[in-house]
Parts: sequence; C-alpha cells; structure tokens
Amino acid sequence: MTRTALRHHEQSITVAATTGTLYDLVSDIRRTGEWSPVCTSCWWDDEAGAGLPGAWFTGRNELPHRTWETRSQVVAAEYGREFAWIVGGSFVRWGFTMTPADPGTILRESWDFLPDGISMFEEKFGDGADAQITDRTQQALDGIPKTLAAIKRIAESIGLHEDAR
Repeated sequence: MTRTALRHHEQSITVAATTGTLYDLVSDIRRTGEWSPVCTSCWWDDEAGAGLPGAWFTGRNELPHRTWETRSQVVAAEYGREFAWIVGGSFVRWGFTMTPADPGTILRESWDFLPDGISMFEEKFGDGADAQITDRTQQALDGIPKTLAAIKRIAESIGLHEDAR
C-alpha cells in the first residue's frame, strides 16, 4: 500500500436522534470514553474555552500493549453540523458531521492522517514508519464503525424528542 492510500477514511450511520442531540454528545469530549474503543477519557485543558474552535483537550488512549496521551485542538464547532479536532495541532484530523435525514440524522465520522503526521512518523520511526502508519490506519478502520454504533446506541436512548437548537 502507498502512504497516500492510507490517509483518509470515513463512515456514516443513520441515528434516530436530532442533529442537536448528536452534536451535544460528540462535542462533549469528556464522554469520549463511552464510545471510543481506544480513547478511554478526555478533559479540557482550559474549561473556559471548552468546545470552542481553538480549544485544546487531552485524551488518554489505551491498547493492550501501550497507553499514551495526546493533546488535540478543536478546529470545527458548528452546532448541529460539525465537530472536529486535530491531534497534536497538525497530525491527524478526526471529525463528526451531522446531516438531517428522514427519520433522524446521518452521523459521519472521518479520519485524516495529515502530511505533518506522516512526516512525524517518518522522523520518529524511520524505516518502521510504514508499519506504524499501517497500524494506526487499521485502528481507525476498525474503530470508526464501533464508535458510530456506540454513539447511535447512546443517542437513541436519549431519543428524537429533543429539539435541535
């Protein structure tokens, strides 16, 4: 596989919930551990800017063979439409978009391994960069459907009765 083939993945699911309900869930990064198969917890680095573009948060990630923390910056926060962040400020972009559907909402999760992230992996891992990039890509490919299914379960337990703002 070439590195360019590894840089983007997205998937969507239809959820019986409003765009506002879904936005409220995914933008509350403190709840990430409820649906992520890797990220067990997140917290805002500064509560004053929580959820706003430019805000930074830290996430704790755990796999059987390693545990690590990352800092991420919110790059999109448009109520009921999109919430996204970039890990390390320039390495990997994760995001959710919400599109009204009948019934409910189409929730799309996307993942982009950005050029700075590829370069960082090449610098950090040298000849082992391809294997590391492939591993991280597979984690995203495996994790996104699990994440979406868990968010769907949680959001649908809240229900369609909530109004979008």
